[in-house]
Amino acid sequence: MKISRKIRIPIVVKLIVVTVSLLLLASVWIAFKSSDYFKEKSVAREREVNWIAADAKAAQVNVLFDKYRDKTRLAASLLNKAYENDKEKTESLHLSIINDRDLIAVYIYRLSDGKQIRSEFFEKKEYLAELNLPSDYLNNLQQLRPFPLAKVFAGQVEIHNASLSGGAPLMVMGIPLIKSDAGVITHIALSYFRLDSIQRPFSDIGNITIQTFYLVDNEGIVLAHPEDKFVFEAKNLSDLGIVKKSLEPNVNKGDSKYFDAEAKKNFIASFAKTQYGPSVISQTDESIILEPARVVRREAFYIAGKVLSIGIFCIFIFSITLTNPLEKLVEVTRRVAKGNFDVQTNIRSHDEVGELAESVDAMVHGLKERDKIKAAMNKFHGSAVVEDMLKSDLQLGGVNKKVTVFFSDIRDFTKFSEGHTPELVVDMLNEYFEIMVGIVTKNYGVVDKFIGDAMMAIWGVPQSTGEDERHAVKACLEMRLALDELNKVRLAKGQTEIKIGMGLSSGHVISGTIGSSERMEYTVIGDTVNTASRIESSTKAFGTDFLVSGETLEKIKGEFIFDYVGAAEVKGKSEPIKMYKIRGYIDESGNEIIIKTKYSDFDASNTDKIKIVI
Repeated sequence: MKISRKIRIPIVVKLIVVTVSLLLLASVWIAFKSSDYFKEKSVAREREVNWIAADAKAAQVNVLFDKYRDKTRLAASLLNKAYENDKEKTESLHLSIINDRDLIAVYIYRLSDGKQIRSEFFEKKEYLAELNLPSDYLNNLQQLRPFPLAKVFAGQVEIHNASLSGGAPLMVMGIPLIKSDAGVITHIALSYFRLDSIQRPFSDIGNITIQTFYLVDNEGIVLAHPEDKFVFEAKNLSDLGIVKKSLEPNVNKGDSKYFDAEAKKNFIASFAKTQYGPSVISQTDESIILEPARVVRREAFYIAGKVLSIGIFCIFIFSITLTNPLEKLVEVTRRVAKGNFDVQTNIRSHDEVGELAESVDAMVHGLKERDKIKAAMNKFHGSAVVEDMLKSDLQLGGVNKKVTVFFSDIRDFTKFSEGHTPELVVDMLNEYFEIMVGIVTKNYGVVDKFIGDAMMAIWGVPQSTGEDERHAVKACLEMRLALDELNKVRLAKGQTEIKIGMGLSSGHVISGTIGSSERMEYTVIGDTVNTASRIESSTKAFGTDFLVSGETLEKIKGEFIFDYVGAAEVKGKSEPIKMYKIRGYIDESGNEIIIKTKYSDFDASNTDKIKIVI
């Protein structure tokens, strides 16, 4: 014959396992929460920095573009000017064009019979010679990179990258010059500038800030970039998320998080358009931004490891002071189980263990007395204890009224009460009732009484609004949502979630001041009150948190969404009560709005008090 032994798990092991689990859970939660907080704050701060930086850089670029526009206008006016001889023209051009390091060429176009004709131009052939480029390089460039002259004749200022791989790093600007009396632009100027001045503000900041700045035209072509090759190749970045966003019409500023497939990185970026069209991009590698969050997470885990080590040691020491008296208590209970009531724990401890020992001693004494009484009472065969229940229907100033009665109670409240201190139970009830009473009051109801964890409320007293049923159903739906929000808060604090049942019934009651001259209470009595209570009790059997009677439903059919769940025989009613589940409401536009939470529907359970018949 095999003897089965129960596995005994020491308390110290349980304490260590539970505490370590809780500490690990808390540590992991804190680590991820704190790192997520740092991540959120870092990204938000970087977005703001990018916004400011892009704005500042755009202002700087606007100054350069203003200067280039002014140079273009001056050069164009000198080219259009009438001169007495070539010497005078050359001397004049020396002042504004030839001696200008940035300006390479200027072309003037005019409209003639609807055609765009180049009328005047000037080119720095010596600059092309320095780069070993042919003298007709600019003419060929205009064919390879056609400039949108029509847009400039339409009144726009156009700026583009005119660089070719292996050629001169140039930027081209087109500006309107002369308008006719009819308001038609008849002359425009096209100027080519070296990209040095534009490129310099975007090349010399790599070691100063973690931001990367670059400039793109209104087609997404790079005008300036820390990577010079992007400029010389006139790289098209229009596929990047932030550049694509900057090309949207009528959008002057914006930001975006995007993935650069070429760099294989995520970037946080902002853009600001210049007044001439090109956009300044300020972007930051997301991995750099999130590094502080990763450091925080690592430090949190490191600290958690230390705390766990200290916690295990402290728990072991504490368990010794706990297990010794508990072993004595176990021995005492074993003796009592065998019928020996002449035992005492002899434990003197100023904590819960001491209180438990005192309770065990009192229990043993009570069991000893009960055993004596039991032996004595066995001599009185056939004796019984009669209990009388007194019911009073005394009515003082009562009137007959049509009302809607509400009942609710908390599921498994007895179990909750047994597992928590009275203070925590009261705190939970106060927190719960504070919200629910507010909803009742807001929806023109009156809270009649609290019965432990249950609440009774009435619509229609002392005065009816004419829409008592609608207000009552609306309040219950709001309670459903409010309970979900309350439970989120409670769960976040590590507290037990609350589940409730709600029932509504409409009908006639006697309402008024009831009691005596020494003790009075304003309440309602009648079959409707009992029906509401029974309907609330039926919610568990039908697997829902909210049921209403047919009388209540008749008044609100067109305003709320409902399902017939069945009928049930309940105590005190000769006929089964038909009950309906309210799922939501119909808004002013006729749309069905479903109000559902994780607590509104659940698996139905059997109950002796309710018998479902349909």
